This record gives sequence, structure tokens and C-alpha cells, in this order.
Amino acid sequence: MSENTLNNHSDLVWKIAELLRGTYRPPQYRRVMIPMIVLRRLDCVLESTREQVKVELAKPIYQSMPPAKVEETINKKLDISFHNRSDFSFKKLLDDADKLDTNLKKFISSFSETARRILEKFEFEKEIIKMEDANRLYEVVKAFADMDLHPDRLSNLEMGYIFEDLVRRFNEQANEEAGDHFTPREVINLMVNLVFASGGDQGTAFADGKLITVYDPTCGTGGMLSEAEKFIKALNGKANIELFGQEYNAESYAICGSDLMIKNEPTQNIVYGDTLGTGRSKPDSDFVDGDGHPNQKFHYLLANPPFGVEWKNQQKHVSAEYEKGGFNGRFGAGLPRINDGALLFLLHMISKMRSVTDKDNGARIAVVFNGSPLFTGDAGSGESNIRRWIIENDWLEAVVGLPDQLFYNTGIYTYVWILSNNKVPVRRGKVQLINATQFFIKMKKSLGNKRNEIGNGQGNKPDHIAEITRIYNACKDDDTRVLAAGEKAVKVSKVFRNQDFAYLKLTVERPLRLNFRVDDERLQRFKDGSYFIGLPLSGKRVDLLGRQADIAAGKARQADIVSVLVGMKAAFADGQLVRDRAEFSKQLKAAFAKADVKTDAALLKALLLPNALGERDPQAKPCIASLGGFEPDPELRDTEQVPLPPDVTLPLPIGYDEKDSKKALIALVKAHCNAYLQREVLPYRADAWIDFDKTKVGYEIPFTRHFYEYQAPRPLAVIGQEVKDLEAEIARMLDGVV
Repeated sequence: MSENTLNNHSDLVWKIAELLRGTYRPPQYRRVMIPMIVLRRLDCVLESTREQVKVELAKPIYQSMPPAKVEETINKKLDISFHNRSDFSFKKLLDDADKLDTNLKKFISSFSETARRILEKFEFEKEIIKMEDANRLYEVVKAFADMDLHPDRLSNLEMGYIFEDLVRRFNEQANEEAGDHFTPREVINLMVNLVFASGGDQGTAFADGKLITVYDPTCGTGGMLSEAEKFIKALNGKANIELFGQEYNAESYAICGSDLMIKNEPTQNIVYGDTLGTGRSKPDSDFVDGDGHPNQKFHYLLANPPFGVEWKNQQKHVSAEYEKGGFNGRFGAGLPRINDGALLFLLHMISKMRSVTDKDNGARIAVVFNGSPLFTGDAGSGESNIRRWIIENDWLEAVVGLPDQLFYNTGIYTYVWILSNNKVPVRRGKVQLINATQFFIKMKKSLGNKRNEIGNGQGNKPDHIAEITRIYNACKDDDTRVLAAGEKAVKVSKVFRNQDFAYLKLTVERPLRLNFRVDDERLQRFKDGSYFIGLPLSGKRVDLLGRQADIAAGKARQADIVSVLVGMKAAFADGQLVRDRAEFSKQLKAAFAKADVKTDAALLKALLLPNALGERDPQAKPCIASLGGFEPDPELRDTEQVPLPPDVTLPLPIGYDEKDSKKALIALVKAHCNAYLQREVLPYRADAWIDFDKTKVGYEIPFTRHFYEYQAPRPLAVIGQEVKDLEAEIARMLDGVV
């Protein structure tokens, strides 16, 4: 299709949209124009079959048939994907201007069920009423009636291009919310190129007649599905492609379904509903709770899940699936924080990958995230465990860092993850990081936060997409490129072993060291503590006499304890300290025994606390725990992140539940960790040790750190001279003013 044809039709629609000015703001034009484009195209498609449908519907056989069966039978018999039961066309609607709004509603409601279900998601009746009240409806319908969108003039492919271009234009106008449902076309093109780039199987995967399934669980307006289909057909026009998707935004779902109808492709594979699920059941609706394509697996999966959006509305349903289903469900590896559900969509996509068989090459995924899924979450957290599960299963092929300011409603950096369950040999056990943050050109006019775009080679633009794809296919470590004439080469690709992204989070303990004495200050600290205050409190609520007896006994107990401690106070000279808890404990027990006051474990514990009779003292002897060994001091506790031993193999011998045994993991890494302690910690803290029972496994992908290049600051002399030059220039300017 020529660019002129595309622009002419798109410009004509924009001209019609100007009829809405005043009644609608430009970002709202799409509420009218997109449904009207769809209706006019469908109206043109119906021209050749309208009479045949009318004849069929008049036959008695259909009178007792369920509506769904009627639709299926007529569509199959006439080889069409939809029909309309009314006598209306756009031309006939104009014949009765006074009833135009009523008849247009009737025309829409008379479509066959599948088409009507999609059209209803536009909620176009509200716009019909609004246009009628503003006296705009007749003009808009007439303008579209004069537009020829018949398949004989515009093929399904050409109409698809025009429709996609208009969706893009309208979404760019609505840039304040476009990021929720629209991915810039050059980002989609890059993702499609990358997901189809590796594996070396295009010759067989796209062979004539072989079924190729493409799936997007957050399909929005269907841009990724359309681009994937376009890519495959460019390689083999006879390829057998089936597109599948799911979308929870009603308008986006309607646009996607309409795009398929316009191109005369099946719409039943695009499902309306929340991919993560809500726990609600709506049997009389097309809303799907959770996975809209149960028991189905796909060859290629692409998605742009929402960035940094909380999943509180789906929490109950998702958590139940995680707890009850484990790895038999979608979320067995773990759950991310409630304020960002992006990784949940990736877990869902992994669950939908086709397995590798003799007849199947498995599946590939391309998904775009912000930076959070790369590193957010401590060792053992849901995010870290999800990364661990993906990397230890050797599914992650590459992460591509994109330029900032690519999206319409955010200027942040984004990253494309490429996953495969059938890596080519050169990639097995490895992950490639590609730094494509400098592969962009500045736009002449910004669209919201979108100020940069990735060049696609059209016009005078550089072909960044092809270059990034070449870097990906080369899969070289320390690959460098000169991005502009006169600039130095920068690293654009690094290749790491899967193990390089793992680390052990070690808990390093140091012994609790306390000194003790009895003086007025420490005695008061003990009296202010919860143990002492709680002695005269009674748990009896009804028995008044019993409650009074408890209180009296508690106060007597307080007096006895204070009496013993006051007696001990005299034994401590000024500055005298006991720097051994075991020794001071013996002194306490002896004093209480001499006074014939009973002691117990709770009393001794309360007296020996650091905020009672004890104080931390680095010169004191280490406190011994009740089961032997030193008692750790929580205030001196520290953690160390230690890389895995270089010869360790994946997966690690530990489960994903915090309660799982760590015995096998500790046996594997203990010598390595102790060597780290000896080398990095003990020279500075000789009394430290590792509590291996607290060891956790973490995975993160520190993308920015791997591509950071240190730049030395400019010499002070140079900076000083610049300051002097500026001062001189300011002085000259002031002289000129005077």
C-alpha cells in the first residue's frame, strides 16, 4: 500500500473529525471516529450479502433456532464472519433524518452476536445521543456515507493499515492516558524483530500450512499482534497464523476486535477480561475471570504490561492460586510487591509457552518492562524468586535497554526481555545484555512525554531496529559500536553466565557484649520496663476480689525485687562494672537467695537486658547463649552479598519457600562463604561469624552497573579558568548596561 493512499484516507478521517470540534476536545475525537470507521467498513462489507442474509433469515428453519446457532449457520453458509439483520445501510439511515439516532442504534444492535459484542464495548450509544443533542450526528454520518471503504477498493490489508494508523494518531492525541493501552509502533517493531530473530527456525516455523500461534495477554488495541502477523507474512505470505489476545479495557478490546473484523479475520480469539483474574464469576457475560485461553499454549508471546500498577484488586484471586496451586498454577515461583504486578504477567506468559517436542520448536516471549523487575526485591522476595526461577530454568535470553522518553505518558527507561524455552546452543546457560539506550533520534515535535524515537530506516532515519537486531543475533561479549562520527566506541553488548546474576545474602553476626552494675539510673530503667510495670496487673475481669488480690501480690513482688536491688547497689563502688554476664547472673541469684526472694527466668531476663541493668560494652566478655555458643547482638548484625562459587551449577538445591530446608545449599557453599568471611570481614571484625541458617538466595540484573563507564572529573584548573572567564564576561555585560 502506498504511503499516499494511507495518508489520504487518514487525513480524510481527520477532516471529518473536525466536525466534532466544540462538542468534543481533540483527544476525545476517537470516541466517535473509531467506531464510525468500523461501522462504515462493516456497512461496505455487508453490501454484497445484505439481500442474501435477508432471504436466509426469512426461512422457517431459523425461527426455532437459538440466536448463536442462527449466526453460526448463516455465516458458514454464506462464508462471512458477521451479518446484520436490519434493512439499514448508511445511505438508508440518511433517508430519515428525524429518526437517525434511533435507527443508527437499531442498526448497531442488529449485527450478529460476535460483532455486536465487540461494538457494544465502544459504548457508542452515549456518543450518538451527544452528537444528536449537539446537531452533529447527521453531518458525521453523511460524511462517512460518502467515504468508500469497500473491500473492492481497499483490501483487508490496506484497511488494516489505515485503521492502525488512525488508532495510532488518536492515541497520540490522547497521550495523557495512551501508555495504558498504546505502545509506540517502533517499540513494537523492535520487539517483533527480536522475538523472531533467533532460533534459526523461521524456514520451518513459517512453512506453508504449519500453524503459528501468536498471543498477547495485554493486547490493547492489537498492535503487537498486527505487527507479528505482518512480519510472518512478509517472510511467507502463505503462513497459517492464528492471533490470540486478552484485554480488560473495554474500548481497547473493541478496537482490537474491530481491527480483526475489518481485516476479515476471526475475532473469537480475542477475549475480554482481566488476565490476572478478579475472583468474580459472570456467567452471563463475555467477561473472563483470569486466563481467557485455558489449556492453550502458544508459539510466540508478546506483551507490554502496565508499568508500576498495583494488583490489589486481583490480590485475593492471585494469592489463592499461588497458595493452593503452587507450580501447578501460574504463580508458583512467588508473588511481587502489591504495588507492581508486571512480573505476574510474565509468569502468566511463561505458563502459556508451548513445550519443545519433535514437531514443535517451543515458544518465545518478548515483553517490555520498566526497570523495576530487573532488581527490585531483596534476596528471597517474590521478585527475586521469580527472576531466579526464570534464570535457573535457562529461559532468559536477553535484556535490551531502550532509550528514555519513548512512551507517551512516561519518560523513564524501559527494557525488553526476550525469553525462550529452546535456546540455540550458543546462548545456553547465558544471558545477553544489550545497551541500546543511545539508539534514538530526537522527534521534531514531542507527544506528551515522548520526545525520542527509535529509527526504523524509513526516509532519512537510521535503522536502529536492524542494528539492535544484529547486535542481538551476534550475541558477543564486550561488543562495541561507534554511535556517531568523532565519538569514542561504547559497549553495546555483554554476555554473562546465568550464575553471574545470583548471590548469597549472608547474615554476619557478632557477639553481644554487656557490662552490668546496679545504680540509680539502671535501677530506674528496669522499673520503667514492661516486666516490672506488668507485675501488679491482673487478667481477671469479673472476680473483683481475685483482681484486687493479684494487684496486691504484684505490688508486694515489686517491693521485694527493689529491696534486693537496692541492697546490691551498695556493693558497687563508683565506676565498678561487671563485664561478664554469667558472673553478674550468679551475683543476682545469690542476692535474691540471701533475701529469700524467689527468682525465675523471666525476672533474670528482664534484669539482664541492655536497657535495664546491662549496657553494651565492646570490652566485655561475649554473652553465651542458652544452647551454647555466643549470643548474637542484633544491633551489630550485618549482611553481605556474596557471589556464588564459580564452579556451582544451576539450579541451586533449595526450594522457593522460606521454610524449605537449606541443608544442601549450605553444604554446597559453606567453604566458599567462610573463605569470604576470612578474607573480607575477619581482618576488621575478628569476632564475627556467619549464621548459615539465615542464608538467602537472591537474583538481580544490575543492568546500569554493567554498562557504567567512569568519567574522570575535569581538572580543577580548567574549571577555575572557566569560572574566571564567566566572571569577566559578566563584568563586561554590566559595564555595557552602565
